[in-house]
Amino acid sequence: MELKLTAPQDCIGDFTYNFLWQHKGEKLDPTGVIPSQSGTNYSYDDVVEALKKGEDVHINGDVGTRLASSLGVDLVYFGGNGKELPDVGAIVVEGNAGSHLGISMLSGAVYVKGEVNEPLGNVVQVKSDRDGYKKFVSVTCLLHHPEERGSILKPNEFKEDELVLTDGVLRHTLAARCMCEAKVRVKGDVGISVGILMRNGCVVVEGNAGMNAAALLNGGSVVILGNAAEFLAVELIKGRVFVKGVCKGYVGAKMRGGRIICRRTKPIPPVTEKVLENEDKALLARFGVSGMLTMNYGRYEV
Repeated sequence: MELKLTAPQDCIGDFTYNFLWQHKGEKLDPTGVIPSQSGTNYSYDDVVEALKKGEDVHINGDVGTRLASSLGVDLVYFGGNGKELPDVGAIVVEGNAGSHLGISMLSGAVYVKGEVNEPLGNVVQVKSDRDGYKKFVSVTCLLHHPEERGSILKPNEFKEDELVLTDGVLRHTLAARCMCEAKVRVKGDVGISVGILMRNGCVVVEGNAGMNAAALLNGGSVVILGNAAEFLAVELIKGRVFVKGVCKGYVGAKMRGGRIICRRTKPIPPVTEKVLENEDKALLARFGVSGMLTMNYGRYEV
């Protein structure tokens, strides 16, 4: 599939259609024609369906934000299982790409000939098999498929079984939907929704985290050694979340299960504070909190 754009457009190859379940078609009609095409009349849905069939989508021109959002996810809202779709096609951009490329992306690849604006989504740059193009793949895909890990570009690297991100790039939805016992360490800050929908694995953020950290976490753990913005562990299902620094408001909103360990706060009911257990104290000690300092922390559960 080939498109020529005369102006950048958002949400191309967005498997969520800009979160269709939230706006119900008011922000984006999946059957609507993507504006600014020259010589073609492809809809947003045409592009997504082509990618699902394994076709590559070539875009001549610049693209806007949210390119390839949730690329390769068999979304539950559309009757899927929430897991990775195999053999998804690639998106090839001849121009520049806007921010938020690859939000919650799971499989497939994105090639960009020009510049890519930050922040990024759940993607990392790897060695490109197309001359003159930057190649981005899902961080989660690399975690799920160890045979692909050798393609990652420095300064990011795998140290034994741990992915260490040191490039200073701000990423949203990092490690989204991870289902294996993988480890990710970020030498810096992360954007929104780190660890969203994870079912396994561990993410350690050595800096601060944006809003919705560990949203819908369904297993595994998210550790934030800096501060966390609002809505920490929103809709937490299962797993453990630890924040060493300060948490902003709305901790544990709509939480259904799991455990939060953080500086003592006022969580959103029905979440309540419980006495720290030995395993909680061991976790605190592991990250430099021991003795009297543990009194500043609480354990929060439904």
